[in-house]
Amino acid sequence: MYLDHFNLKDFPFRLTPDTDFLYMSPAHSRAISYMEYAVFNQEGFVVITGEIGSGKTTLIQKLLSEMDVNINVAKIFQTQLDDVEFLQSVLVEFGMNPFSAKKVELLNMLNQYLVDSYMNNKRVVLIVDDAQNLSKKVLEEICMLSGVETQKEKILHVILVGQPELNAALEGADMEQLLQRISLRYHMRTLTKEETRKYVEHRVNIAGSDKDLFEDVFDTIYKYTGGTPRLINTLCDTALTCSYADNVNVVSQEVIDTAVEELQWPEFASKSRKDRSEFRNISVDELMDESSGGDDYSTEYDKDSSKISSLALVEIARQLKRIANVLEEKGKSE
Repeated sequence: MYLDHFNLKDFPFRLTPDTDFLYMSPAHSRAISYMEYAVFNQEGFVVITGEIGSGKTTLIQKLLSEMDVNINVAKIFQTQLDDVEFLQSVLVEFGMNPFSAKKVELLNMLNQYLVDSYMNNKRVVLIVDDAQNLSKKVLEEICMLSGVETQKEKILHVILVGQPELNAALEGADMEQLLQRISLRYHMRTLTKEETRKYVEHRVNIAGSDKDLFEDVFDTIYKYTGGTPRLINTLCDTALTCSYADNVNVVSQEVIDTAVEELQWPEFASKSRKDRSEFRNISVDELMDESSGGDDYSTEYDKDSSKISSLALVEIARQLKRIANVLEEKGKSE
């Protein structure tokens, strides 16, 4: 559409995870280093979290593109599965047909595959994206599978990647066994204002432009995206489309303002403050009541995500209430 207008060879701000356009900020570099640690270290079990649109899936694609032939990888991107469906998905990734097998047979098939791979000097890696959707039972299965090991090393190397809610699930009182198996946990922050500028310029350059297509508009881009790569892509692609429609060769302040208006976006910080304000109006007791439904509490929060930006806050509320109760009992005894 606007490629010829800007003399570009490709669209610089696609929303699909394209490793050719990957900008390795310090946070992204750290995250992929930890993923590589999980693959090549004998104790590898890594958890990577990040906000929606922060580039987690693109990092997974980057990691997969660098795997050699001696590494067998199961990539699970559909995570709203029960424990049997999850095991079946893993086995399918390893080239098997497990759909007529029962759970015990599935576990035997997978354990045998792990042992055979180890005997053939092949590493086995399980990568789960959107892991925040995994049920408690599936997390328990992963915990058991990660325990398959020799005297010196793990046979299955696990990378769980997900949104911040994954941390809340892992911090549950009944997840201690899994938590102790995790070697590294890392939360990817969003881009800084300066990194946002470098990110935009990097993608434009990779797309083939030898010019600065964006004028001094990066403060505005950051103001409305908060440094979230997916939001940056959406805004910048809209801005380039507006420039093309207006027959101008650069994205000026007027153009970026038009793009924001067409997207009908509020300022990113303003939206975040609104979420925090709404959460402050909810009492600890309300949080405890709403999160007391066992495995279904995450679904309830998905239905009303405006109340709380992260399920981690629920766990914090629970712990604070426990502390308050202990202090109250201690005061009574004294």
